[in-house]
Amino acid sequence: MLKLSGEALAGGGSGYGISAPVLKRVAREIKDVFKAGVDIGIVVGGGNIFRGASGGEIDRVSADYMGMLATVINAVAMQDALEKEGVPTRVMSAIEMAKVAEPYIRRRAMRHLEKRRVVVFAGGTGNPYFSTDTAAALRATEINAEVVLKATKVDGVYDRDPAKERGARKFTKLTHMDAIRRNLKVMDMTALTMCRENGLPIVVFNLNVPGNITRAALGAPIGTMVTGG
Repeated sequence: MLKLSGEALAGGGSGYGISAPVLKRVAREIKDVFKAGVDIGIVVGGGNIFRGASGGEIDRVSADYMGMLATVINAVAMQDALEKEGVPTRVMSAIEMAKVAEPYIRRRAMRHLEKRRVVVFAGGTGNPYFSTDTAAALRATEINAEVVLKATKVDGVYDRDPAKERGARKFTKLTHMDAIRRNLKVMDMTALTMCRENGLPIVVFNLNVPGNITRAALGAPIGTMVTGG
């Protein structure tokens, strides 16, 4: 399961919108993974369009639903980019919108994967107060994924914010429990706990390095590996 943040699709600059070059590069890397015989599910965030938790004066529940709708926009964009690369792709949404995406049904998602299609999971979990990190952990568990690959703008998990602290130390390996106890920003606590309870490893790596999606998917030692230990 590949977890992409919405901000990652925006590229540099303001952090909003969808960068066509970034989208194309990510699609090409996913194509390489697909051609290597790896089954792929993708959960994409919506922070480049609207972030529910920072909706300001908008009611939190309404803001979260707006954020979920933003993920559908990104999912459709990702589908378009992948299909232009010749990769068969289906978008499945936790919020039903028949004109643009299939409703999420676990058995149907499994069948798409069996037929060698990439599945992009949109709409988060379909519920407010849950992040797309949690959606990635949930969908990964449901489809029996072997690992969650979390693509970020940093090259792993640190004990402090490396953008603010010069002495921040990077971890190459962690256990789920270590990450929970230290309150490290691997994923949100709900997602991290779900991965721990289901024995689901997490690899955190830098999306901005070309080829890293392929390296992570094929088991190369990059970023930070979080396991049950």
